[in-house]
Amino acid sequence: MTRFIIRVVFLLLPLFFALHGAEKDKAKWDNIYSREGYVYGAAPVAFLKDKVKLLPKGRALVLAMGEGRNAVFLAEQGFDVVGVDISEVAVKKALLLAKERGVKITPIAADLEKYSIEENAYDLITCFNYLQRDLAPQMKKGLKPGGMIIFQTFTIDQLKYKRGPSNKNFLLRRNELLDMFHGMHVVYYSETDTGKKVVASLIAQKKKDGE
Repeated sequence: MTRFIIRVVFLLLPLFFALHGAEKDKAKWDNIYSREGYVYGAAPVAFLKDKVKLLPKGRALVLAMGEGRNAVFLAEQGFDVVGVDISEVAVKKALLLAKERGVKITPIAADLEKYSIEENAYDLITCFNYLQRDLAPQMKKGLKPGGMIIFQTFTIDQLKYKRGPSNKNFLLRRNELLDMFHGMHVVYYSETDTGKKVVASLIAQKKKDGE
């Protein structure tokens, strides 16, 4: 009996730590986004703003949406936007920003570690300043044929600036972003050092039927 109990506890430990970790992440981001105003501003990421004309219009999924600056910008450009973030505080602020700008978005408060992306559902999927490697296959499956991914986040070279993310698990290796979306048509790729941050930026298109 004792061995059985030990075995059950051993099997349940990973689930316990996963749930505890998710709650810690949610609490952390709820606390950050509880600050007055928009923590990262209300303007979209420059890469998205600069490249939006390359992106196919239609239904867009914004991963790690935060307070909605990119989701609201896409809605202003005519996209039908679904945004996902772990923080309920961020989701509420995203709705407020959308209301202020006179657009509609569909926000979802969910942990991306557990979230399932609907297959063949989106014309565009975005991800900025967030790295969860096992999302890449889901992102590819979530695109309609001809749909695009626009992705930008920090690389391992960010460590030299001693600012931004410091956990190597959340930093891309050189060319890793290209490898993550292997098999897609690369529309744009760069790894850029601005003097303050080092980011990899990708736009990739899912092949159309027959290609």
